[in-house]
Order: sequence, then C-alpha cells, then structure tokens
Amino acid sequence: MAKHAPAVIAYAEKILQDRHLAEDIAQEAFIRAWPHTERLCSTAGSIRGWLLTVTRHLIIDRSRSSMVRNEIVGADGSIAADPRAGTLPDHAESVATSMHTLGLLHDLSPEHRRVLLHLYVFEHSHRETADLIGIPVGTVKSRHHYALNALRSRLAAE
Repeated sequence: MAKHAPAVIAYAEKILQDRHLAEDIAQEAFIRAWPHTERLCSTAGSIRGWLLTVTRHLIIDRSRSSMVRNEIVGADGSIAADPRAGTLPDHAESVATSMHTLGLLHDLSPEHRRVLLHLYVFEHSHRETADLIGIPVGTVKSRHHYALNALRSRLAAE
C-alpha cells in the first residue's frame, strides 16, 4: 500500500492546496485502510481507488467540521462563532442585488444593455463605446439615457 502514498498525497494536496494538511489527510486514510489490508489486497478492486475515495471523504468531513467554520462548542452544547476568528461578511445581500440587477438588464433591449455594459462594466467612455460598437456618439448617449430611464421605471414599479 505504501506505493500509493504519493498519489494519495498529491490528490489531497490538489484539492486542499496545503501540503502539510494533505499529508495529515493521507495518513488518516492509511490508518483507516490498515484494518482492511487483507480484504483490500485480496479483492479485484483497486486499492488506490479505495484510498482516494476515503481521502475525498476525509477532505469533505474536514470542510464540514466546526474547526474550519471557526465555531466553538460551549459547555452546554451550543455552537457559537469563535471570537478569535475574524468575522466573515454575509454576501447574501450583494448576491441577491446582483441577481436582481442581472434580471433588470436582461429585460432591456440588446442595444441598451450593450451600451450600459460598455459604459459601466468595461468603463469605456461614450466615444470609446461608440467606436467599439460602430455607432455615433449621440446614439450611445441616447441609448444610455433611455436605458437608465427604463431601469428607473422598473425599479419604481417594484
């Protein structure tokens, strides 16, 4: 089984991006394999496949553990955030806002959406946008104006 160690460590390191942690996980996989050595060696199945599966399960278990989530268990069994760990911001609001904005942009005409993307996402000027799209600058300004008005109207209706 020792010949499989480099593959198991490499697999764990590829997922975890941490050599030392990968070695710990691989060691645990081999510890779990030890009582089953006779059965693993006598069956037609792949020992390496079994070890890699166990390694993957150990990595998943570790990612779900309270240590990774910076939680501590109190004496009464309650779970609280570890005060020593930095608090992570809740991104739910920004994700919801982004999804809502994408929905609003999707409702615009392709011409209006394209102008807004060039102006706001790619941060092009009106002139650069006109040159890239191949339309006059006045048309870019007009589409910009009407697109923003359409977005304001939809937001007001909600």
